[in-house]
Amino acid sequence: MSAHPRLLPWPGQAGQPSYLVTDDSNSYLSQLADEMEEVQLDTGGELLDHADKMFENPKVNPLEFRFLSARLRDARRVAESRGGRLAALQDNDAEPDKRATNRT
Repeated sequence: MSAHPRLLPWPGQAGQPSYLVTDDSNSYLSQLADEMEEVQLDTGGELLDHADKMFENPKVNPLEFRFLSARLRDARRVAESRGGRLAALQDNDAEPDKRATNRT
């Protein structure tokens, strides 16, 4: 089993973070999370482009801003998840070097 849990791109039932712990990066749930992350990042990018126009428009209502905020939080969760996985990969890559150094 993987020592580093993956933050999933959707919240749990009570809104708390959800994690996946697996050695199989090609599992159904891993692939579903990858696809969902891609959608969320694409949506976040489109909304950032749209946000400037929203702020300039006095007719935009609070519900539209709440929607914008929620989708941008989704994109932030993806960034946090991917950043955590990158850090875990770097930790794993560094460990063999440490062992090799300790042997000499």
